[in-house]
Amino acid sequence: MDNAVNRFARTLLIFKEKGFEKLQKASVLVLGVGGVGGFALDCLYRSGVGKICIIDSDCFDITNQNRQIGAFEGIGQKKVEVLAKIYQGIEALDLRLTHESIQNFDFGRFDVVIDAIDDIDAKIAIALKIANQPNMKKKPILLSSTGSAKKLDPSQIQITTIWKSYGDKFARKFREGLKKQGFKGNFKVAFSPEAPHCRDLGSFSGVTGSFGLHLASEAIQLILKD
Repeated sequence: MDNAVNRFARTLLIFKEKGFEKLQKASVLVLGVGGVGGFALDCLYRSGVGKICIIDSDCFDITNQNRQIGAFEGIGQKKVEVLAKIYQGIEALDLRLTHESIQNFDFGRFDVVIDAIDDIDAKIAIALKIANQPNMKKKPILLSSTGSAKKLDPSQIQITTIWKSYGDKFARKFREGLKKQGFKGNFKVAFSPEAPHCRDLGSFSGVTGSFGLHLASEAIQLILKD
């Protein structure tokens, strides 16, 4: 067996050859590679997804070290540049997600888009671009993260549609913003109804990382069903 086969030996046992071929042909975009998106990237990469693109414009800060992959070795460096070295072969774009950049970006080249950013206005623009466009030639599946901060119990994380999420202030603001924009579509989100344990944006990698793993797992299951 060559190195590539050895690397995915345990993966092949659970996904079988046909499922693994689907993963190898799949293309996934991860928007934001912080505490949630970094773990989503890690799971997708280790599972054998063939084409992964990440987008982020931030640099690693010392306060990221409690929850973000790459933060120990990458202080002061661009997140996408550090992660591109760790996960060789991925496409890494240093891009700030504004309304303009979102409108100009070609999301149609991906099978799944994982939105792991925390800017609600940008999240709304992404949802409007991807999940509210019936005439889009190729419409990727959108999966979005809601609020992962201030929580301690990863067992309360759920995957459901944006309209069925509850008990989370961030998710509520997201839903309200979509309604104000006349959004008529639907997409799945990761959310947790757990009550906050602090006022400020305290974070625990057991939860933020689990949000990313939940989203990556959902993406992989959707790819396998396709």
